[in-house]
Amino acid sequence: MDTQAATAEIPSVTQPLLEVSNLTVEFATRNGTVTAVRKVDLVVAKGETVGIVGESGSGKSVTSYAVMRILDRAGRIAQGTISFSGIPLHDAREDTMLDLRGREISMIFQNPRAALNPIRRVGRQIEDVLVRHSQATSQNAKVKAIELLKLVRINDPEGRYHAYPFELSGGMCQRVVIAIALACQPRLLIADEPTTGLDVTTQKTVMDLVADLTRERQMSTILITHDLGLAAQYCDRIVVMQKGDVVETATAAQIFEAPTHDYTKRLMRATPRPGIAIRDLLPEDQARAAIELPARTPGAEPILSVRDLVKEYPRAGGNLLAKFGPKKEKAAAPAFRAVDGISFDVGVGESVGLVGESGCGKSTTSSMVMRLLDQTSGAILFDGVDIAKLPAKAFAMHPLRAKLQMVFQDPTDSLNPRFTAFRAIADPLYRLGGVTSTDEARARVDALADDVGLPRALLDRFPHQLSGGQKARVGIARAIALSPKLLILDEPTAALDVSVQAVVLNLLVDLKARLGMSYLFVSHDLHVVRLLCDRVIVMKGGCIVEAGETEAVMTAPSNAYTRELLSAAPHAPL
Repeated sequence: MDTQAATAEIPSVTQPLLEVSNLTVEFATRNGTVTAVRKVDLVVAKGETVGIVGESGSGKSVTSYAVMRILDRAGRIAQGTISFSGIPLHDAREDTMLDLRGREISMIFQNPRAALNPIRRVGRQIEDVLVRHSQATSQNAKVKAIELLKLVRINDPEGRYHAYPFELSGGMCQRVVIAIALACQPRLLIADEPTTGLDVTTQKTVMDLVADLTRERQMSTILITHDLGLAAQYCDRIVVMQKGDVVETATAAQIFEAPTHDYTKRLMRATPRPGIAIRDLLPEDQARAAIELPARTPGAEPILSVRDLVKEYPRAGGNLLAKFGPKKEKAAAPAFRAVDGISFDVGVGESVGLVGESGCGKSTTSSMVMRLLDQTSGAILFDGVDIAKLPAKAFAMHPLRAKLQMVFQDPTDSLNPRFTAFRAIADPLYRLGGVTSTDEARARVDALADDVGLPRALLDRFPHQLSGGQKARVGIARAIALSPKLLILDEPTAALDVSVQAVVLNLLVDLKARLGMSYLFVSHDLHVVRLLCDRVIVMKGGCIVEAGETEAVMTAPSNAYTRELLSAAPHAPL
């Protein structure tokens, strides 16, 4: 561990609720023992919110799993002690932990859909926790479950009680998970990346809710995040972890005003924020070595023109009722308009950001432009051709498909787990690029790997053998394999650590400058959009509510909704 670890003064903690001392966690692997957490000390006072920040692999989630005693079978606490309200947890019996989990210590997991049972109604899942810890009986469990849904501010809690997870949005599922975590009024709440993948307004609503409930119930909270802005806004103290070590601990104000460790400084530098250029995200030596970016040419001819684009979905049951109902004029339900007559252009060599909350229509719009989804009406002119006239299925092998490509949000889910990195990148070359020989494919893929900064030695690895940043590079290499004119980027850095995100964003800027591509960048991260995009389009309820030059919109928005989005975005005081 680096001896430069924090020397900043830490406020005294007179009544610790949780005390972790000298914690070391090891995992048994085929190649030997891996130490995931090394001699970690952590104290959480009653009523305090402590943030644990760091990148993937830093050990922050493993530390919380050790506290909850939910390490997988290969993991074990090799050294150290964990004390909760005077109760030793590091060697506690499982029946003791079963009693404590949920009742005294609860956890909000990172992926709410994975944390919920997909075939059980959400109300029943809340009841399970209440009944398990004797907080309700079978007679009053439903009433208490609905009260908890009200507590987390879910609209129509009586109706949502009967919903399955797939019927709820990501933000709604996150609120259900919070309701389950708070069901027994625990004294310690562990929130593990509770806002990953949520749009900025939903993120603020969820975090404000957690903060309010923590204060009202006098709970202690551990917030695990890689978002420094979130940590700055909601935490009293911050613990910075790197590769299993705690490298710095201080109050939130001290961490951001005078960080002492080089790693903390690198994290802060890589965090997108107003008033900086995209090169400023890189470490100083890399930023100095980066090529100078050409200025954008205003008024460029559009490579993409969208006109009066509409996408409608039938209401649930509407078609069946209209067909078989006794009164047809009353049975048909009006269609839901996900996209409502929008028009916009993307110029040659231009980056255009498409932003808005979940459900605003931005992903539906990008899917129609990409021809993964048929529109209800409207025109989509790409490179002078109205591709909206071609059914989505027919466009898959159209010659223009090679010139219109996409980088998907989740680099893991978008890669075939049975394909090596080489095979994934080569796939469009075989399908649409006219490549037939392995030697030719190998040469092309090697060059693409060099373009995106992916070591050639990794090309024979499968997705599960690659890091998140490496998988993101594979996805980008695959997307640019056919030298597209327009690249649609759907939240390509949402799940990446800030330092990896900084490298990937700079890579995208370099590729755009070198290859002359245009970008349609779909994102809910306004700071990233500000750095990457020349113009921005703001959507709400399927409509465009504001559009213009990015800096003008971000600095002086004319629409109240845009102002709401900007005010909801967390800001690190850097």
